[in-house]
Amino acid sequence: MLPQEIIRKKRDGGALLQEEIQFFVDGITSGAVSEGQISALAMAVYFRGMELDERVALTLAMRDSGSVLDWSELGGPVVDKHSTGGVGDNVSLMLAPALAACGAFVPMISGRGLGHTGGTLDKFDSIPGYVTQPDNALFRKVTKEVGCAIIGQTADLAPADKRFYGIRDVTATVESIHLITASILSKKLAAGLDGLVLDVKSGSGAFMPSHEESRDLANSLVTVANGAGVRTSALITDMNEPLASAAGNAIEMKNAVDFLTGDFIDPRNWEITVALGAEMLLIADLVATREEGTEKMEHAYRSGAAAEKFGHMVTALGGPSDFIEKMNEHLTLAPMVVDICAPQSGIIQRIDTRAVGIAVVELGGGRRKASDKIDHSVGLDQLATLGQRVEKGEPLARVFANTKDQVERATQMVLGAYELGEKSVTSHTLYEVIEP
Repeated sequence: MLPQEIIRKKRDGGALLQEEIQFFVDGITSGAVSEGQISALAMAVYFRGMELDERVALTLAMRDSGSVLDWSELGGPVVDKHSTGGVGDNVSLMLAPALAACGAFVPMISGRGLGHTGGTLDKFDSIPGYVTQPDNALFRKVTKEVGCAIIGQTADLAPADKRFYGIRDVTATVESIHLITASILSKKLAAGLDGLVLDVKSGSGAFMPSHEESRDLANSLVTVANGAGVRTSALITDMNEPLASAAGNAIEMKNAVDFLTGDFIDPRNWEITVALGAEMLLIADLVATREEGTEKMEHAYRSGAAAEKFGHMVTALGGPSDFIEKMNEHLTLAPMVVDICAPQSGIIQRIDTRAVGIAVVELGGGRRKASDKIDHSVGLDQLATLGQRVEKGEPLARVFANTKDQVERATQMVLGAYELGEKSVTSHTLYEVIEP
């Protein structure tokens, strides 16, 4: 086979055979296919799309380009979730330990933030000593003994996707739903899962801003994952405002621990976290109905079992043994703490959630490019919510920063992100479930 003939076939609207896709992906992994050829195929797929069989074949070929984990020795269901990203989305931190407390095993392989979206691994890097890139032996040990382990992607999981994505990122072909589907699922399926639940965001802080785009992506992900042999469903959730009332790294970690201990729980965060957990327990056949799953998740939090699992996971992966109890001593927050106050009275009509995320990046808490180092201590909290009434001079948010210049820039961006008026506004959380 010749790579250029495969490119020509897709360019002209043809459906690629499984053998052709496998040949091309093998070439991506080995280097036999050039960057120019990869970008040409990506552009052809961007404009011509892929049939279901092609998407399944591409997903499986990229999954099998590296190691595929086997958890058969655990003796219980192995599940995970994937979020398409947003602002204040720290759900994974509370979700994994609660699922472990309910009898599931959760080897959660997460990523870092890029652009306006936060990354789960960056939040864990705010914990002194926590190892986000453990060796395989420690990863397996913690997953087996604790029930959950949240770590970063290893180099031998779906290496074809890593090269393919890097080229898509600089050739304006990232936004193809079919390529996004294969990219997300190849990594998740390489984790050896029995079940997967996807949190597909929709709104001003989402990768897919419109509900129609989010539904298209959710349907593609669910259809392909099930076609690849992993029972999968998706929740379409709202990202027209930050999910938690905090955005940053150490700040979101603090927010998550407060959630687990019951000291402070954001209502929207509770609704989505419990809903995702219930769906994952259902997918794993640990409950018979979503209602039963909801009850088990709520009990895991209210009984303290989820907080206990989280503390065990942190310790097992190198963090402090008293992290839950002495969180404020272990987390470092920036020294300048300033309220960002409303310039007028009114009801919050709209939030440009992406701009709130960019404000965190401007503070140093995010990346402009993948190689950037970040400051885990900066961010925002006490973020006001859609439909909330604020009076002139009352806080819309609170900024944690290191310099006056950072405070000023973050203040301008947050004020620009909030629109005030007098109309009543309804906040949304969960839109719909896409079932297997």
